[in-house]
Amino acid sequence: MDNVAIVVDDLAAATAFFIELGLELEGEAQVEGAVPDRMTGLDGVRSAIAMMRTPDGHSRLELTKFLAPAAVGGGADAPAPNTLGLHRVMFAVDDLDDTVARLRRHGAELLGEVVQYEDAYRLCDLRGPSGIIVALAQRLG
Repeated sequence: MDNVAIVVDDLAAATAFFIELGLELEGEAQVEGAVPDRMTGLDGVRSAIAMMRTPDGHSRLELTKFLAPAAVGGGADAPAPNTLGLHRVMFAVDDLDDTVARLRRHGAELLGEVVQYEDAYRLCDLRGPSGIIVALAQRLG
Protein backbone atom coordinates (compact mmCIF):
# COMPACT_ATOMS: atom_id res chain seq x y z
CA MET A 1 0.00 0.00 0.00
CA ASP A 2 1.31 3.44 -0.87
CA ASN A 3 -0.98 5.66 1.24
CA VAL A 4 -4.42 6.27 2.69
CA ALA A 5 -6.12 9.52 1.66
CA ILE A 6 -8.50 11.47 3.86
CA VAL A 7 -10.51 14.47 2.63
CA VAL A 8 -10.52 17.27 5.21
CA ASP A 9 -12.09 20.71 5.43
CA ASP A 10 -9.19 22.39 7.30
CA LEU A 11 -5.84 21.19 5.96
CA ALA A 12 -3.75 23.16 8.46
CA ALA A 13 -5.69 21.81 11.45
CA ALA A 14 -5.55 18.22 10.17
CA THR A 15 -1.81 18.52 9.48
CA ALA A 16 -1.16 19.89 12.98
CA PHE A 17 -3.27 17.08 14.49
CA PHE A 18 -1.28 14.34 12.77
CA ILE A 19 2.06 16.04 13.52
CA GLU A 20 1.02 15.99 17.20
CA LEU A 21 0.34 12.27 16.78
CA GLY A 22 3.93 11.79 15.60
CA LEU A 23 3.63 11.80 11.81
CA GLU A 24 6.06 13.91 9.81
CA LEU A 25 5.10 16.29 7.02
CA GLU A 26 6.73 14.84 3.92
CA GLY A 27 5.52 17.55 1.57
CA GLU A 28 2.69 19.78 0.42
CA ALA A 29 1.39 20.40 -3.07
CA GLN A 30 -1.44 21.83 -5.14
CA VAL A 31 -2.96 19.35 -7.58
CA GLU A 32 -5.07 20.28 -10.61
CA GLY A 33 -5.52 19.60 -14.28
CA ALA A 34 -6.40 16.74 -16.56
CA VAL A 35 -4.80 13.94 -14.53
CA PRO A 36 -6.78 14.45 -11.29
CA ASP A 37 -9.92 15.22 -13.32
CA ARG A 38 -9.64 11.95 -15.22
CA MET A 39 -8.62 9.96 -12.15
CA THR A 40 -11.51 11.16 -9.96
CA GLY A 41 -14.14 11.54 -12.68
CA LEU A 42 -14.71 15.15 -11.57
CA ASP A 43 -14.27 18.30 -13.66
CA GLY A 44 -12.06 21.17 -12.60
CA VAL A 45 -10.37 19.44 -9.68
CA ARG A 46 -8.12 21.70 -7.69
CA SER A 47 -6.91 20.46 -4.34
CA ALA A 48 -4.23 21.07 -1.74
CA ILE A 49 -2.55 18.03 -0.22
CA ALA A 50 -0.25 17.36 2.70
CA MET A 51 1.59 14.03 2.61
CA MET A 52 2.32 12.74 6.09
CA ARG A 53 4.82 9.95 6.84
CA THR A 54 4.66 7.65 9.87
CA PRO A 55 7.74 7.73 12.12
CA ASP A 56 8.84 4.27 10.98
CA GLY A 57 8.83 5.49 7.35
CA HIS A 58 6.67 2.58 6.15
CA SER A 59 3.28 4.28 5.74
CA ARG A 60 1.89 7.57 4.50
CA LEU A 61 -1.32 9.47 5.03
CA GLU A 62 -2.47 11.92 2.35
CA LEU A 63 -4.59 14.76 3.68
CA THR A 64 -6.58 16.40 0.87
CA LYS A 65 -8.58 19.62 0.88
CA PHE A 66 -10.72 20.04 -2.23
CA LEU A 67 -10.67 23.67 -3.33
CA ALA A 68 -12.79 22.88 -6.42
CA PRO A 69 -15.19 21.29 -6.69
CA ALA A 70 -16.04 21.74 -3.01
CA ALA A 71 -15.98 18.66 -0.80
CA VAL A 72 -19.36 17.12 -0.09
CA GLY A 73 -20.55 15.72 3.22
CA GLY A 74 -21.10 12.03 3.75
CA GLY A 75 -24.60 12.56 5.10
CA ALA A 76 -23.72 13.21 8.74
CA ASP A 77 -21.44 15.73 10.39
CA ALA A 78 -19.98 13.05 12.62
CA PRO A 79 -20.66 9.56 11.21
CA ALA A 80 -21.02 6.77 13.75
CA PRO A 81 -18.18 4.22 14.00
CA ASN A 82 -20.44 1.58 12.39
CA THR A 83 -21.18 3.63 9.23
CA LEU A 84 -20.72 1.59 6.04
CA GLY A 85 -17.53 2.35 4.14
CA LEU A 86 -15.92 4.12 7.05
CA HIS A 87 -14.14 2.95 10.10
CA ARG A 88 -10.93 4.39 11.40
CA VAL A 89 -7.17 4.69 11.14
CA MET A 90 -5.25 3.14 14.07
CA PHE A 91 -1.88 4.26 15.37
CA ALA A 92 0.42 2.57 17.88
CA VAL A 93 1.51 4.93 20.66
CA ASP A 94 3.91 4.61 23.58
CA ASP A 95 1.80 6.55 26.10
CA LEU A 96 -1.93 6.55 25.38
CA ASP A 97 -2.91 9.01 28.12
CA ASP A 98 -0.31 11.56 27.05
CA THR A 99 -1.28 11.18 23.39
CA VAL A 100 -4.99 11.67 24.14
CA ALA A 101 -4.20 14.78 26.21
CA ARG A 102 -2.07 16.27 23.41
CA LEU A 103 -4.68 15.49 20.73
CA ARG A 104 -7.45 17.03 22.84
CA ARG A 105 -5.62 20.35 22.46
CA HIS A 106 -6.29 19.91 18.71
CA GLY A 107 -10.01 19.31 19.23
CA ALA A 108 -10.00 15.50 19.52
CA GLU A 109 -12.79 13.92 21.56
CA LEU A 110 -13.03 10.35 22.86
CA LEU A 111 -15.90 8.43 21.27
CA GLY A 112 -16.19 6.10 24.24
CA GLU A 113 -13.57 5.48 26.87
CA VAL A 114 -10.04 4.16 27.19
CA VAL A 115 -10.25 0.38 27.62
CA GLN A 116 -7.84 -2.43 28.32
CA TYR A 117 -7.89 -5.56 26.16
CA GLU A 118 -6.63 -8.46 28.26
CA ASP A 119 -3.01 -7.87 29.30
CA ALA A 120 -2.05 -6.85 25.78
CA TYR A 121 -3.31 -3.34 24.93
CA ARG A 122 -4.89 -0.13 26.12
CA LEU A 123 -7.15 1.18 23.34
CA CYS A 124 -9.44 4.06 22.48
CA ASP A 125 -11.27 5.64 19.57
CA LEU A 126 -11.42 9.39 19.17
CA ARG A 127 -12.74 11.83 16.62
CA GLY A 128 -10.26 14.24 15.09
CA PRO A 129 -10.46 17.00 12.48
CA SER A 130 -13.15 16.75 9.78
CA GLY A 131 -14.81 13.94 11.77
CA ILE A 132 -11.92 11.49 11.19
CA ILE A 133 -12.06 8.54 13.58
CA VAL A 134 -8.61 7.69 14.91
CA ALA A 135 -7.88 4.71 17.16
CA LEU A 136 -4.89 4.56 19.47
CA ALA A 137 -3.25 1.38 20.77
CA GLN A 138 -0.66 1.17 23.54
CA ARG A 139 0.97 -2.24 23.84
CA LEU A 140 1.33 -3.36 27.47
CA GLY A 141 4.21 -5.23 28.99
